[in-house]
Amino acid sequence: MSFHDQIEANAARNGAIRELVTFKAADQDFCVDIMSIREIRGWSKTTVMPHAPDYVLGVMNLRGAVVPVIDLSRRLGLGVTEADGRHVIIIALIGDQTVGLLVESVSDILGISTESIQPTPEIASDSARSFVSGIICVEKRTLRLIDLERLLPQTAIDMA
Repeated sequence: MSFHDQIEANAARNGAIRELVTFKAADQDFCVDIMSIREIRGWSKTTVMPHAPDYVLGVMNLRGAVVPVIDLSRRLGLGVTEADGRHVIIIALIGDQTVGLLVESVSDILGISTESIQPTPEIASDSARSFVSGIICVEKRTLRLIDLERLLPQTAIDMA
């Protein structure tokens, strides 16, 4: 039985499984709850919005809806992403706002027992703890669980 199968079997026995989409941003492993994801798209240029926060790349047209796109690496303080054809945009629902998250790549979908999610260490800064709601160790990877509700300030969400 593989490690992933063991996690899913344990979660099934406990009745508490959470499905997460894993991805890379700034060559680091992160994940978000699959229920927040609407789709995953290839990179396409955005239209710049004047006076937007520096992590907001601009907006894109998603089937007639204007969607703000943020550079997740930059928002997390991990540097600016130089987007190219290999990058993807994760379309997520944050509250009632649809938002695009620019990331390097999407890795996989994991079924994780809620008991496997460890709290963010106290040594992390307040802003890091506000973005990262938990840590998950899977095989040789350490995933940070992003709290999408805290990722954008209300003013950035209202921009679109």
